[in-house]
Amino acid sequence: MSENPGSDDAGVEAAADAVVEEAEAIETEAAAADESVAEVDAEAADEGVAEEAESADEAEVVDEAEAITEAAATEEADELADEGEVAADYLEALLDIADLDGDIDISVANGRASLSVIEVNPGDLSELVGENGRVLSALQDLTRLAVARETGERSRLMLDIAGHRATRRMELQRIAKDAIAEAKEAGEPVRMAPMGAFERKVVHDEVAAAGMSSESEGTEPQRYVVITPA
Repeated sequence: MSENPGSDDAGVEAAADAVVEEAEAIETEAAAADESVAEVDAEAADEGVAEEAESADEAEVVDEAEAITEAAATEEADELADEGEVAADYLEALLDIADLDGDIDISVANGRASLSVIEVNPGDLSELVGENGRVLSALQDLTRLAVARETGERSRLMLDIAGHRATRRMELQRIAKDAIAEAKEAGEPVRMAPMGAFERKVVHDEVAAAGMSSESEGTEPQRYVVITPA
């Protein structure tokens, strides 16, 4: 039997061609896969950059908001301190006119300026307090008007003289607690005696702290607080 070299060469070439084609196909698939991976990586990178940018923007907004809040709080505190100084000047002039001695203490708390005129000699300032603090309330109104005239802004400052309101506050807190206990036990609203605005505010704060509700009813000077059980 004779050999046919031409036929063998053709078979080898065909096989080689097939291998080349398969290799090319594999390379094409690999390139496509690499391109897909690259696209995914690029998208992930873009998303990562976007998230970082968004986080940075949010952090910047928070920082700006905190800075604005802090600046506003500082400005308000400065304005209230100035308000206290104006009020102190007015009260010092008033004490000089009345030939009375008193030390004036200024503080800022709960969004208000507070002034306390402290007696140098016990009893010297009793006339500026008056019966049930009526003169004190009138002086507070006059001081607020003096501040408003000077600053052009409405004043909510609080004034105490000879510790009258500090003492009255403690008394009112005790009275309010008794009324709160009564409302809880009876399960019915409790009506308190007529009070001034300062006194009602003390009672309302005490009731709120106890988790109950209250409201003011009636007309001045007979306005009173009604405590309602929860």
